[in-house]
Amino acid sequence: MTNDDDVLFEVAGGTGLICLNRPKALNALTHDMALAIQSNLVDWVDRDDIEQIVIQAAGDKAFCAGGDVRRLYEQGKARDTGFLEFYHDEYQLNTMIKRYPKPYVAIIDGIVMGGGVGVSVHGSHRVMTEFATFAMPETGIGLFPDVGGTYFLPRCPGEIGMYLGLTGARLKVADALHAGIATHFVPRTKLPGLLDKMTGNNVEDCLVEIAEKPESGQLVELADWINATFNGSNVEEIIGKLESLDGAAGEWGRKTAAILATKSPTSLKITFRQIREGAKLGFEDCMRVEYRMVNRIFSAPDFFEGTRAIIVDKDNAPKWQPGSLGAVSDGLVDEFFANLGADELQLPVPAN
Repeated sequence: MTNDDDVLFEVAGGTGLICLNRPKALNALTHDMALAIQSNLVDWVDRDDIEQIVIQAAGDKAFCAGGDVRRLYEQGKARDTGFLEFYHDEYQLNTMIKRYPKPYVAIIDGIVMGGGVGVSVHGSHRVMTEFATFAMPETGIGLFPDVGGTYFLPRCPGEIGMYLGLTGARLKVADALHAGIATHFVPRTKLPGLLDKMTGNNVEDCLVEIAEKPESGQLVELADWINATFNGSNVEEIIGKLESLDGAAGEWGRKTAAILATKSPTSLKITFRQIREGAKLGFEDCMRVEYRMVNRIFSAPDFFEGTRAIIVDKDNAPKWQPGSLGAVSDGLVDEFFANLGADELQLPVPAN
């Protein structure tokens, strides 16, 4: 059950303010929080006194570290349909944010993963501080990078999206800007001034005035290696390319291949296909694909085993089924993408 104070809403100075308010839980997103955010966005869309939306979070550790995975694990193990209802409503919210007609500004200060990415990355402006850390680590718990990852990951430069989706690599602000995950860097100390400036002013003008250039990151340096290896026609080929690197790239290649070896083989294969297919699809179709996938995750073993090993028991020793990439057949992968018929995710037709 979600406390009414888990997400706070306020209208001030022409801004509709949303504050994720579960700092002790790293502001993890619950089903009720997602529904409350959606309800307020609906109410605010036609209000003339609201010019823009700002979503931020309490505490200084996390914007939102993801969905309430432990709760989803418990629901799934109990075969509680609340598992699928959460994803259905979360994907509806992600789509609303993507299509919202007013500026939607996410202030990302601290960790942002999974569900936190879903309520931020689709907004018109994604402001990160020097303390922000982005990741989509889902392949490590037997899931896949959802909440719109099917759309935004393949639209990162080169093969960066495939790299992020398969490995779950973490990005600081400079690399998030390079990848297109963030749009602006604003130091934490300047955030109060940014909110004040927005009152009665154009959001983009305010950000241009207050944003800074961060110190350089690593992605630019790694881009050639990433593009040369993560362009493979399947996951096995990517790993082969990583392991064949030599010279300065060799150590990075071996470390990256070793990281992939810890992930769910099924998750790696469905994520690969998800990102390749997402490059050719519009946003709504990407969300429908994700809903098909999560329906099959509900019936597959790896999400529950991965969550048990990483989050519940914390033994960090998941036993994946199947246990190798070679044992994950094309037919098994196809099942995750099969049309749901009458249960397909229904979304409004986009206006643009």
